[in-house]
Amino acid sequence: MAVRFQQNDPANTENLPQRLERKFYIEPNRVELAYGLLQQVCIADADYPSEQINSLYFDTADLEQYGRSASGEYHKNKIRIRWYGSEDELDSVQPVFIELKTREGFAGMKQRMKWAVPADALRLNNLSGGIITQTVLVNILAGFGFYCSQMIEPVVMISYWRQRFRDLMTGQHVALDYHIRSTMIMLGSGNGEKALELPGAVMEIKGETLELPITLMRAKMLYTDWTRFSKYTACVEAHGERLGSIGRLSPSGRLIQ
Repeated sequence: MAVRFQQNDPANTENLPQRLERKFYIEPNRVELAYGLLQQVCIADADYPSEQINSLYFDTADLEQYGRSASGEYHKNKIRIRWYGSEDELDSVQPVFIELKTREGFAGMKQRMKWAVPADALRLNNLSGGIITQTVLVNILAGFGFYCSQMIEPVVMISYWRQRFRDLMTGQHVALDYHIRSTMIMLGSGNGEKALELPGAVMEIKGETLELPITLMRAKMLYTDWTRFSKYTACVEAHGERLGSIGRLSPSGRLIQ
């Protein structure tokens, strides 16, 4: 049954609290080991233990927010529309979330509004339309306190599978994201590839402290390190690299073949 609600109901708007985020890139040959480790030291999330996540990212024509993220600037924003489930699971009217994610250093906060759209608007071939109108998107962002100095447009669609956990001792949220696939939506960008998959996975830990939970100290056995990995940045970079380039799908600073 379709999910229906009043579009302008304030109850559909959320201001999620600021949390500190740590991200660890997991190399392809250690993804199963990471999943096994999390199953041992964490409990599965009670509400949404696993699901497919889809996001359509927006940026200016000159990719201003991508540039900020790629250069590691302290303050940056991401604008996206997010929905859950595969294309085959879409209802006739589908709920989505218009999100503004603001990050300062390792601290991130998110504002989002729930919206209802026709399922056809979420089909890959229709994403260049932006899912909702430019006017509606700009007005929602203004309600979040973000004002666009330039026109923004859909850039890339990213989907991945997420396994969610909670740390037993601290209650911190832990997620393992893998099968990270992307398709460029911005006209004239990339090499025309669809569902381009980045190798490996990303483990995210979110909480009120930067200190790694004792139970996850064993993550060192994964031979990983602390990284500022951004799915948006990594996917746009991968599509922009020349076909056949060595390690073009690898995260910045790594060479995964």
